[in-house]
Amino acid sequence: MNTSYIQVGRWFSRLNVYISGFVSYAVPNFFFRIHRKDILSRFAGEEVEQRTKYYCRLKEKTSLTVHESIGTYKFPFRKKSKRHTKYFFDLYETLRYFSPDLCFKCLTGDVTIVPSEPTFVKSRPIGDNNANSVILKLNKWRHFLFVKDCTPFREKKDMLVSRTTWANDNPLRKRLNEMFCEHPMCNIGKTRREKGDSPTCKHVKEFMTIEQQLKYKFIACIEGGDVATNLKWVMSSNSIAVMPRPRYETWFMEGTLIPDYHYIEVKSDYSDLINKLKYYIDHPREAEDIIAHAHEHVTMFRDKRKEQAIQLMVAEKYFKLTN
Repeated sequence: MNTSYIQVGRWFSRLNVYISGFVSYAVPNFFFRIHRKDILSRFAGEEVEQRTKYYCRLKEKTSLTVHESIGTYKFPFRKKSKRHTKYFFDLYETLRYFSPDLCFKCLTGDVTIVPSEPTFVKSRPIGDNNANSVILKLNKWRHFLFVKDCTPFREKKDMLVSRTTWANDNPLRKRLNEMFCEHPMCNIGKTRREKGDSPTCKHVKEFMTIEQQLKYKFIACIEGGDVATNLKWVMSSNSIAVMPRPRYETWFMEGTLIPDYHYIEVKSDYSDLINKLKYYIDHPREAEDIIAHAHEHVTMFRDKRKEQAIQLMVAEKYFKLTN
């Protein structure tokens, strides 16, 4: 299996999450709490305010029933399952700036429902009735990967590429594989054989690194458990994300993306997919405009200090309305 420096970088990034997480975990929270106001005072403006309101849409005070206090929130050393320990460090990174007496609720993993009470989540359904889903930047080592793509759009292959691990349990991914795995304008497949697949299943294809996928003009970004994980790095590249309109959103604010402005929108049945690809191949300037708009969106998330401040503002608003 071929790898690239990007994949290796992701592995080291994951390792760094644990190393830096445990180093920071050893520092008394008192030192963080005294610096919160100083951090918040450095950032102000319409963008910060609007993003805070977007992530935390709570408007009225409410009480939590079952909850946990910041003071009792500890790393799960003794728990058998540590599946979501990466979420712990991302959440703890924000919580430690607040009083240990404050209480909260959090759901980890791919959250596709709206909780009955205000809860910190990584993802939520897009819509007007999701106020109880308060978004924080969780599992960011996996989701917030950006790339430096030096290949101009016009020098890439006139094709759509897609690689996923699982597809049979995901209608959108399964439909894409079945319809276009052998189409001359597509290089589409899954990298793992699933239950029910024959030994010669045509949908199973070789693994492709991110570098290899970046040689194509179009990259499919199809939602999995919640959002499409690859959407962030695709939108930071000189290729274009191709996908149906998103149903879920994370800290990346997928719900604010504009079809055919930030990405190429296709129907969920993919009936217009090939025509859309041909159109933007024939109109490269319009394609490059989409890439420029995608880069503008990605730029919002590149300033780590501002990202930290917005998370603190979101948490502060949450605690004011729930404690």
